Amino acid sequence: MANRRQVLAGLLATGLAPTAGWSDAGGPAWLSAARGPSGDDMLCGIRADLSLAFQIALPTRGHAAAAHPSRAEAVAFARRPGTFAVVLNCVNGQVLSRLDAPEGRHFYGHGVFSRDGRWLFTTENDYEAAAGRIGVWDAANDYARVDEWASGGVGPHDIRRLPGTDVLVVANGGIETHPAAGRAKLNLPMMRPNLSYIDQGSVIDSAELPRRMHLASIRHLALSGDTVAFGLQWQGSDAAPALAGMHKMGSPMRLFSAPAAEQRQMQGYVGSIAFDKGGARVGITSPRGAALQVYDVASGALSQTFEAADICGLGATSEGFVASTGTGIMGHMSGQGMRAPVQSNLQWDNHLVALT
Repeated sequence: MANRRQVLAGLLATGLAPTAGWSDAGGPAWLSAARGPSGDDMLCGIRADLSLAFQIALPTRGHAAAAHPSRAEAVAFARRPGTFAVVLNCVNGQVLSRLDAPEGRHFYGHGVFSRDGRWLFTTENDYEAAAGRIGVWDAANDYARVDEWASGGVGPHDIRRLPGTDVLVVANGGIETHPAAGRAKLNLPMMRPNLSYIDQGSVIDSAELPRRMHLASIRHLALSGDTVAFGLQWQGSDAAPALAGMHKMGSPMRLFSAPAAEQRQMQGYVGSIAFDKGGARVGITSPRGAALQVYDVASGALSQTFEAADICGLGATSEGFVASTGTGIMGHMSGQGMRAPVQSNLQWDNHLVALT
């Protein structure tokens, strides 16, 4: 006898079913791109118990994804700098639409939906003008591109939405690139990374790091209420002064601190960042440094370090954090290490995208 999900998938294929929610896709807590043992790329749904809710083939290596707030629908972005993204029905695996970056643009691998799910916002590079852009796509009209906004800086990477609002937070990494120059960084002496807050296309607030930190590219974001945590990637040849911090609109940035040895261990690179469920701790991962560092929000000081090879993806649980690695391991980080790790034959990519 067919189960509920199989019946629903059949109805969706015929257009007879009501809109499917995330419970119909197996109830995932996170989304993550992965690569299989045969080199096949996919987007996976991962439940809270770390079992797989679904696996959907992707045409190329994925980076991050944007989860629709109510429909079982995800936009999977190609590894940056990519020029396309695919919209997936996560119940039956159907490709619903494809987003192609306009001429002279490329994606940075991240996007976010509006609060009601009508609009998708994507971080993009206008590489001839060396300017960041936010693409606006209509999710109710086959994801037609309807507008674009200035990102408030150069090299926008991650993008989030403040909870309960449609105010966007953009991590403008500050690094100028151009496809003709490969992955060369063209403006390091003049970098000005910032966080920009955008409401209906207008930058309503912007915060920059201290000038001595101008080589710290702001890359990834995590939110706890109206508090934004940010992870950095250091472009200098010396040791990074800091690799993470926090910000609230209208306030100065606050940097986290760690002893010199632990700072060096991260090799100047933060791959993912997350608050714990209570918002009292922030975790950052470094696949280069093979470490997860946990900071106390109240003091801004490093409180704990976990080590794991090629660790990068990071999410929050009721007990703390869950992490994934490029070696196929996923597990809960508690005590002195990874608890009850789940080994798979998948190479997990950079991010665990939370559905809540």
